[in-house]
Amino acid sequence: MENLKLYQEAVQDRIDVIVMSGTDFGAQNGPMISPEIYRELFKPFHEKMNNWIHSHTHWKTFYHTCGSILAFIDDFIEAGIDILNPVQLSAAHMNPEILKDMYGKKIVFWGGGINTQNTLPFGTPQEVKEEVNRLIKIFSRDGGYVFAPVHNIQGDVPVENLMVMFDEVTGKPS
Repeated sequence: MENLKLYQEAVQDRIDVIVMSGTDFGAQNGPMISPEIYRELFKPFHEKMNNWIHSHTHWKTFYHTCGSILAFIDDFIEAGIDILNPVQLSAAHMNPEILKDMYGKKIVFWGGGINTQNTLPFGTPQEVKEEVNRLIKIFSRDGGYVFAPVHNIQGDVPVENLMVMFDEVTGKPS
């Protein structure tokens, strides 16, 4: 916790969100490790760090973990994780309606705005528009959502698709 204390002294109240981990616990078809292994090896450390941050700062904790991670979300919440990124909708068991219904009041979803493996690079502009609007409608219900694509935008994405995505998010007419 000494490093967190030093970091807090350096940045003070100039931040609201701190990225705590970039460990991927999920693969495309399921978890990379069992929930039991997560609970034994990672959760105690996550709890300790999140408890320190929440008791010493106003910061929210941001955890990045790709893939099919539904099996871990209850544990993430219990460990004090505030923000989950990304929401990889193309992975198994990552249904947006179920995620929002089960966890939307307990954790912030940062991402899940458009499928970057399929729709954004290979869909039509109309498909991009429909998916962005559908996912914003699902995830923004009752707050707790920051729009972002599921993952990094790759170089093969048509400019038209990017423009439609940006226009839908900003409310500009397409």
